Amino acid sequence: MLRLPRKMMYALEAVVDIAYNARPEPVQSKEITRRQGIPQRYLEQVMQQLVHAGILKGVRGPRGGYTLARERRRITIGEVVRTIEAMDAEEEEEVYNGGSELGQKVVRPLWQELQTDIMQRLDAITLEDLCGRARTIGIGPESGITSDFEI
Repeated sequence: MLRLPRKMMYALEAVVDIAYNARPEPVQSKEITRRQGIPQRYLEQVMQQLVHAGILKGVRGPRGGYTLARERRRITIGEVVRTIEAMDAEEEEEVYNGGSELGQKVVRPLWQELQTDIMQRLDAITLEDLCGRARTIGIGPESGITSDFEI
């Protein structure tokens, strides 16, 4: 079975946490760590990459933290996944380029098709969709106050 890398899961949980617990002030990383159990060392690294990608906005200062850079209905899970994959690709030392003719002409194209199908599906799921799922199953935002986006 395919496995979701830990860093990817942390990134998705953190972004959904921010989207779901959004309120007028930014969500601090220590709140995300407390709620989601994400180690701080992973979280800060991932959050900075998401800010750089334009998914989150970082706010400095004593009441600083993170907010969504756009409305949650305009941010897809596919965007988050691509951002973290790009981050991992930069850290990856060795990329598999070899293989037999069978591997190159049969296995790799199949894998590419599957990846394309998965990404199309992830591109169709927004943060709003996941927040709706959380509401549907009875998970309430911590503060009880939600907002979607600030200008």
